[in-house]
Amino acid sequence: MTAHKLSGEQIKLPGGAIAWWPCHIGSDTTIGEGSSIGALAHIGQRVIIGKGCSVQGGAYIADECTLGDAVFIGPNAVVLNDKYPPSGDRKRWDPVTIGNGAVIGGNSTIVPGNDVGENAVLAAGAVLTRHLPPNEVWGGNPAVYMMKRDDYEQHGGR
Repeated sequence: MTAHKLSGEQIKLPGGAIAWWPCHIGSDTTIGEGSSIGALAHIGQRVIIGKGCSVQGGAYIADECTLGDAVFIGPNAVVLNDKYPPSGDRKRWDPVTIGNGAVIGGNSTIVPGNDVGENAVLAAGAVLTRHLPPNEVWGGNPAVYMMKRDDYEQHGGR
C-alpha cells in the first residue's frame, strides 16, 4: 500500500508546479513553472506543459502532446494522439499542440492532429475534428466557429 492519502494530497513538483494526488504523470513529461495538475488527471509520456497551465481533474492528455503557456484544460477534457486506436505504433500518432492562452472546456475532446491556436477557446462538451484557429471560440459536435475571443471575453470568459 502506498503512503499517499486516497485523495486531496498536494504534491510539489519542480519549478513551483503542483499536482493533486491521485493523478498520473508519465515519464519524460515536462511541467512548467506554476502549473497545476488536478486529481484523477492522466498526463501521458513525453508531454510538454508550459508555464502557468491548469489541467483540471479527470483530464486526459495523450503521449507527446504539447500545451503552451497559460493553457486551461477543463475537467474530464480529452486530448488524443492516435488516429487509429489502439495502433500501438507511434509512427501513426498525430499528437496535438495547444497554443498559449487557450481554453479547453470540460468534457470536450480533441481528435488527434487537430491543433488549437493561441488564445482559442473550445467550448465544454465540444468535439474538435479540425484545427481551431487562434483567437476563435468553437463549440458543438463537430465543433464549429461561434465567435471571436474578444466577444467571449465580453461575456465573462477568462
